[in-house]
Amino acid sequence: MSLISQNILRKNRVNKAKREDVDVPSPLEGNENEDRKELVPDILRTKKRKKEHKEEDKQLEVEEEREMKKLENFLFGSLYDPVEFGKVGAEEVQTKAEKDSTLFFTDRSANSALSFYEEDAEFLEESSGEEDTKQRKPVWVDEEEEKTNINISKVNRLRKLRREEDESLISGSVYVSRLRAQHAKLNPGTEWAQLDSWSRTYSSDDGESSDEENGAVIAPGHKDVEAVDDILRTNEDLVVKSSTKLLPGLLEYSRLVDANAEDPSNGPINSVQFHCNAQLLLTAGLDRRVRFFQIDGRRNTKIQSIFLEDCPIWKASFLPDGSQVIIAGRRKFFYSFDLVKAKVDKIGPLIGREEKSLEAFEVSPDSGTIAFVGNEGYILLVSSKTKELIGTLKMNGTVRSLAFADDGRQLLSSGGDGHIYHWDLRTRTCFHKGTDEGCINGTALCASPSGALFAAGSASGIVNVYNKEEFLGGKRKPMKTIENITTKVDFMKFNNDAQILAISSSMKKNSLKLIHIPSYTVFSNWPPPNRTLHYPRCLDFSPGGGFMAVGSAAGKVLLYKLHHYQHA
Repeated sequence: MSLISQNILRKNRVNKAKREDVDVPSPLEGNENEDRKELVPDILRTKKRKKEHKEEDKQLEVEEEREMKKLENFLFGSLYDPVEFGKVGAEEVQTKAEKDSTLFFTDRSANSALSFYEEDAEFLEESSGEEDTKQRKPVWVDEEEEKTNINISKVNRLRKLRREEDESLISGSVYVSRLRAQHAKLNPGTEWAQLDSWSRTYSSDDGESSDEENGAVIAPGHKDVEAVDDILRTNEDLVVKSSTKLLPGLLEYSRLVDANAEDPSNGPINSVQFHCNAQLLLTAGLDRRVRFFQIDGRRNTKIQSIFLEDCPIWKASFLPDGSQVIIAGRRKFFYSFDLVKAKVDKIGPLIGREEKSLEAFEVSPDSGTIAFVGNEGYILLVSSKTKELIGTLKMNGTVRSLAFADDGRQLLSSGGDGHIYHWDLRTRTCFHKGTDEGCINGTALCASPSGALFAAGSASGIVNVYNKEEFLGGKRKPMKTIENITTKVDFMKFNNDAQILAISSSMKKNSLKLIHIPSYTVFSNWPPPNRTLHYPRCLDFSPGGGFMAVGSAAGKVLLYKLHHYQHA
């Protein structure tokens, strides 16, 4: 047999090789034919593996698609298994109803109070022939709703819409009304938005007949006209600035890094005050230095320090507009520091006056006037712009304390005669003089930011809180007498919203109390039991109420965060 005849393949093998797309080696290739035969099984194996991999990939895609559909059904309902309306066999429905009979109950609340959408549908049917119906027409109506029947017993999430246990098929319009009623049940609180339905509900009332004729309907909950007008008869804030009112009893606070931790004072701190931007804090004391710190509660970086060689500082204060700092001590003169120009000016002595000390003063809220405590009952009025004496006021006793009110148009003063004087700075006359109940020697005065309240402290530690209008009207009895301090009251301060009054005495350790003004009670968890305040000398609240800084005789400025207030 020749070489050609030996290498001829049978017909069926040729067909099989063609089906498997395998190239048959040529009979002219000689000795390489045997090597090619050995490669054929390897090629078949690789192609077989490729097919298997393709099948596995297809199966994975099918499984992933099935899983995605399952998740979508779980989240959004049966999107890929729609309800076949009217095609469920009676036997299948009956068996499912028997299985679910134990789980069925009738929700009476939905039928009684929240089915007004169904009532709307009935109302439309009854008043379809009337031209003057008050029901607003829908913008678009689906005609298929009336033709469609929905089986609510087949889908689990629709069974809650049944009104009877054996109910299964309902029309599309009934289905829509029940869905609306279910939505109203799960999302209450929008009664004011249901104008038409509620106007029909209250149309039978006699009190609203005239309103309906005029085209006005009172919303539910506001049927009484006097109750509605009460909102317009008061000047109270309709929007409360803080989330809730400050509650008495316990004050939520936390101790932060000391405000002057980077540069503590070598002497007692006599003044601490926040700038109007709530980020800058001023500290001053008997070490003759004024320091400025950027307050963040973590690092409290020191910004600048000013040294006054010839003036131990008894008081330093920002002007309310934040442009200058007034610095004074037991000297005939005082200093003014311009924050913009970073320039210190020495002012005084005041022309025509012989005061040897200008250590006590107050700045008006409009930044226009500085009132100094003078000798022999005199109050010295100095212009904050020209730094010149513009007037004087004279009271009977010695002057010990001052406080501005009514946006700087009025001035309160008290002193050695136990009386409280009210001065009109426009005419520079005293328009009211009243006795501070139980006070022999007044030592401190403080007015609330709104001017409605003011507090008067005495040498005996008694603090009286007065309503300004009642006091000017002749009522001498205070709203509350606070007796929590037994030594001379040196310092008092209202916070930004007048819910907290701080009173302190520098003659006794930890003698600092915080008073809850609406209830006139002391916060029981202040001062902190485990931390000493030393001898408190001054205090200030940040403009937003979030921070409270306390200066002590130890040269430290303690910083606290008041959690009730969200802003510094």
